[in-house]
Amino acid sequence: MSKFSIPVEAALKVIGGKWKVVILCHLFKDKYRTSELKRRMPNVSQKMLVQQLRELEQDGVIRRVLYHQAPPKVEYELTDYGRSLKSTMNVLCDWGEQHLQNEHLKNSF
Repeated sequence: MSKFSIPVEAALKVIGGKWKVVILCHLFKDKYRTSELKRRMPNVSQKMLVQQLRELEQDGVIRRVLYHQAPPKVEYELTDYGRSLKSTMNVLCDWGEQHLQNEHLKNSF
């Protein structure tokens, strides 16, 4: 028996959290080191960024790629499973754009 009463709960367990969707949006464009993601997301703390990256990795959505060199280099990229979120993310971004326009209209009166 599943611990979720409806499927959206399972989805939110994976992509829920303040920064996970933002991380995914960046990783749809390219793979990044932690420091590069932090520069693109200046409002997230280093601790929170690392925590969210680890959770996405544990859920199989992203992978941590370690390059054995001196100094060591680590990058994060989407897995095939993570890339399967692309259409969902596009719909979410479209809705966010509409929401911003609605907010702009409400605030212009």
